[in-house]
Amino acid sequence: MHHQKISDKIKTWHEAADIIRLLKAEGKKAVFTNGCFDLLHKGHVDYLSKAADLGDLLIVGINTDESVKRLGKSLSRPIQDENSRAYIMAALESVGIVVMFNEDTPLELINMLRPDVL
Repeated sequence: MHHQKISDKIKTWHEAADIIRLLKAEGKKAVFTNGCFDLLHKGHVDYLSKAADLGDLLIVGINTDESVKRLGKSLSRPIQDENSRAYIMAALESVGIVVMFNEDTPLELINMLRPDVL
């Protein structure tokens, strides 16, 4: 059985938009969610699994390190850098695509990707 490389799930905005366009052309649904996911815990995994069940492909937007710092959670956050957080997120079976965003909110990314379920 061929397994997709974890890093292959991490996409640019344009790559993700192209994948979603093709998915929709097949009559399938794209689901979007986002977060920092700095310290991944059981609640996150459960939430992402349930989100994935709402459609055919789960896209997760990850705040970049700069974006997390602007959220002002704590000076010590994020504990893990954006590449580590994206890789861990991509390793989850329920997650189809991981996309990073540098803005304070994922609104621009959502407008570009136009997922079916938010």
